[in-house]
Amino acid sequence: MTKIMFIKASPRGQRSHSIAVAERFIAACRAADPKAVILERDLFAMDLPTLDGPTLAGKYNIMHGRPFSEADRKAWSAVEAVITDFKSADKYVFAIPMWNFSLPYRLKHYMDIVAQPTYTFESTDQGYKGLVKARAFIAYARGGDYPDGSPYNFQQDYMAFYLGFIGITDVQSVAVQPTLAGDGPRDASKATAIEKALEIARTF
Repeated sequence: MTKIMFIKASPRGQRSHSIAVAERFIAACRAADPKAVILERDLFAMDLPTLDGPTLAGKYNIMHGRPFSEADRKAWSAVEAVITDFKSADKYVFAIPMWNFSLPYRLKHYMDIVAQPTYTFESTDQGYKGLVKARAFIAYARGGDYPDGSPYNFQQDYMAFYLGFIGITDVQSVAVQPTLAGDGPRDASKATAIEKALEIARTF
C-alpha cells in the first residue's frame, strides 16, 4: 500500500494555485491507485516544534551521549515525531507558492526540522549521503514569470538541492506563473500546469 504525503505550504486554501494543481495531481494518483493512502500535511495548521535554544541543547546532549534532562528528551522527541511522520511516506507531493523569490517560512521551518543527521542524512568519507529514498512531485506558483535559470528563482533550485541532500533525487515539477499578470495569462499557465501534472501522475 503506497503512502503519498501531500504537503501544503500555502495558507490560501482553495485560493491557492499551487494547491489547486497539486490536488488535481493527487486525484489522478488516486484514480491510478485506489489503494494509495494520502497523508495531508497543512504546514500552516500544524503545531510544529520550535527549534529554539532548549530544543537544540536537548538535541546535542542526546545525540552526543551527554547527560540530558526530561525537558531535553521531551523537546527532542517532538522533533523526532515530525521526522518519523515524514519518513513514513513512500512518495511526496508539495504545493509551494513563491514568497520573496524563495519559500514560505512555514515550509522552511518544516524542512529544518526534517533535515537532521542520522535521521534523513549522514556524513561519510565520500561526503553527505541522503537517507530518504522516495519520489516527489512539486506544484509551484509564482507571481512573476521566472523561468529555469532566472536569478530571481531561489524557490525551485533550493527545493531541488534540499530534496537531493536528504536523498530524494527523482523530482518532477510544474509551475503556474505569472499569477499576477491577469486572468488570461494566469489561467492559461494553470491549465498547462494541470495538463502536465496529470501526465506525470500516470507514472508517479
